[in-house]
Amino acid sequence: MEKFKTFCEKKYGDKKGHFLPTSKGAGMTAKGVAAYRRKNPGSKLQTAVTGKVKPGSKDAGRRKSFCARSRSWTGERGRAARRRWKC
Repeated sequence: MEKFKTFCEKKYGDKKGHFLPTSKGAGMTAKGVAAYRRKNPGSKLQTAVTGKVKPGSKDAGRRKSFCARSRSWTGERGRAARRRWKC
């Protein structure tokens, strides 16, 4: 994932809209995820769970897992991502 982000930033300066700025919650856009999946067939990468979810649903599980995994992220982008995921 990091290689792809670095590749996009170097090649495009992210003018292609693959990543959100920190002010909008960091992370990849749907367009960026689609580009990554084209480049890496078989990838199961998905966009952030940002809306309201039913307790016990798959999205609720993804959010809970992400929030637990990213608890120690203290950088500006990490905090923005956690805010976007509603952690």
